[in-house]
Amino acid sequence: MKYDIILAGVGGQGVLSVAAIIAGAAMKDGLQVRQSEVHGMSQRGGGVQAHLRISDETIASDLIPAGRADMILSMEPLESLRYLSWLNPDGIVITAAEPFVNIPNYPQNENIYEAINSLPKSRIVETEKLALEAGNRKSENIVLIGAAMEHIPVSGESLAQAIYERFIAKDPKLVDINMKALELGAAC
Repeated sequence: MKYDIILAGVGGQGVLSVAAIIAGAAMKDGLQVRQSEVHGMSQRGGGVQAHLRISDETIASDLIPAGRADMILSMEPLESLRYLSWLNPDGIVITAAEPFVNIPNYPQNENIYEAINSLPKSRIVETEKLALEAGNRKSENIVLIGAAMEHIPVSGESLAQAIYERFIAKDPKLVDINMKALELGAAC
């Protein structure tokens, strides 16, 4: 088994945090994990992407070859389209619906959504709404993980444990909020 994910977003959106949670869950399940450094402008507002590779065998490289990613998991809809050349024909794009308008000629949302929805497998998630329902807008990325978890080869228990470990030291209330965010994302 091998599963490759391109994580995409804009600097400051938590691309590395999402990668760390999924990688932590995979390791808890006894899987091998390789993660690339962030590529792009990691300063706030610049496009960012990272590669996350999960396997039950040794992984030779941190980088996913073009056309081989099983998933593009994006915190921003326009960024999801930027990395389509990495997606394999059977791959899925899962993205947050909410744009991060960081350029003057940012396309109309309808045009972006139409392009995403024209893909064979895609899902646009209203992460902001669900994160607010969970109790904190900053839990949008956890909603996104929840929306993607049926496709990622890690157990829900391991994802929950990775989230618990990530947030318990910060504030125990964040654990409950993010568990709710994961649940809402999985149910959407």
